[in-house]
Amino acid sequence: MIYEIAYSLDELTLDLDYLSAILGFPDGVLPEPFDEYVAEALREAEKICEIRGAFFFSEKSGFAPDNSLIIIEGIELKIGKTVAKELRNSENFALFICTAGPGISKRSQEMLTGENPALGYVFDVLGSMIVEAATDRMQNEIKRMVNSSGQVCTNRYSPGYCNWSVADQHKLFSFFPENCCGVRLTDSALMYPIKSVSGIIGIGKDVKFREYTCDLCSQTDCFHRNYQLKKQKG
Repeated sequence: MIYEIAYSLDELTLDLDYLSAILGFPDGVLPEPFDEYVAEALREAEKICEIRGAFFFSEKSGFAPDNSLIIIEGIELKIGKTVAKELRNSENFALFICTAGPGISKRSQEMLTGENPALGYVFDVLGSMIVEAATDRMQNEIKRMVNSSGQVCTNRYSPGYCNWSVADQHKLFSFFPENCCGVRLTDSALMYPIKSVSGIIGIGKDVKFREYTCDLCSQTDCFHRNYQLKKQKG
């Protein structure tokens, strides 16, 4: 069974200090004109975002003998040993897709290539924050459902994280109806709309939730990683 959800922007928790830090102001104080840009982007995001998500719980799943891949309903996901370590002891899995919709990326591109690239960048960062906040909320819903059955969840992990090949997006998306949540894949396994997230969560009685540890990962364009590095420098 696939569960589908939709959120409005005011249902999400957005960390504006986080936004400030990513924009280059780690003290949380936005100077002019960025304070006005953020306010404008937030107002417009309420109108143009189509925040949607979907998830389902696997039924037949397990690890391959070398623990570098998992098999869900006969389909192999080559998650790699690092992600496998984080998912160890999982008895089954939740797979998910979440998106902020195409509107905010379109608006960002219009501004980036137009008369106000700085505002375009604000829209770009805000779009990333919105989809991550929506995925956080969806993850909490998954956690609530799992906890009710006496199990617990790991953190979420996505193709492209710690040597998990982005190409596995095609396999992950094969579990969902075509164009689920309005998200599709390019031939090179990139998601459109751009501000979208997909991935996996481990479920079991003996799994552990662990906060992301950026020292395990070399992905330089990671939103969370960049924020943590800016905090350390600040």
